[in-house]
Amino acid sequence: MTLTDLNTGFRDDEQRRRVQRVIHDRLADDRDPQECRFLMRFWWQLIMSYQEVSMDELSRNVGRPKLDVIEALIAAIRSSHAEVDAWIATTQHVLPVIQDRGFSATQDGDS
Repeated sequence: MTLTDLNTGFRDDEQRRRVQRVIHDRLADDRDPQECRFLMRFWWQLIMSYQEVSMDELSRNVGRPKLDVIEALIAAIRSSHAEVDAWIATTQHVLPVIQDRGFSATQDGDS
């Protein structure tokens, strides 16, 4: 399935930015660089009209729980603006903000 239509599925730029913020803050964990790279390529796909990443690439490089969240987002974008809002609310409620434990551990060790 092509993902080049996703950039047209948002109510406005603010809704798209909110979705991107959720992807960045709750899905793209740089402790898993390969998965993070493909999630951030998907993040860009939400702006671009050309193919930045494919579903096949996401399926091979993103773990099943996060892939399920991405697939739900794609379905929401292709459904309605209200579904996108519901995806944002649900994802923010279910997934915590990713904390950089490496940075935190370094800071704790310096005290």
